[in-house]
Amino acid sequence: MQQYIKTKSGRKIPLNTDEEDAIITQQAIEDGTNWTDEELKQFKPVSEVPEMQAFLKANRGRPKADKTKKAISIRLSDEVLEYFRATGKGWQTRLNEVLELYVKSHR
Repeated sequence: MQQYIKTKSGRKIPLNTDEEDAIITQQAIEDGTNWTDEELKQFKPVSEVPEMQAFLKANRGRPKADKTKKAISIRLSDEVLEYFRATGKGWQTRLNEVLELYVKSHR
């Protein structure tokens, strides 16, 4: 029977079976990445390795968009909200596109 671990968000992640774990361990032994407990204790977090500081700072977070947006609070009618939400994932982007077209046509 497949076992799972559950994340805080409720997502279920399958755990390796004993057979899969044995294969992974064998591959680690063959390629030299099967470290002992003593070797693992010597590992440091990347944040403690001076050579990695610039890399960590440069690659933190989502890449900046060419055209940024601002988070606001807005009241919309049920009809408008239901229509755009029914269009699926990305509905907020589509709503923004409609508003941009309105602005361009009324300048």
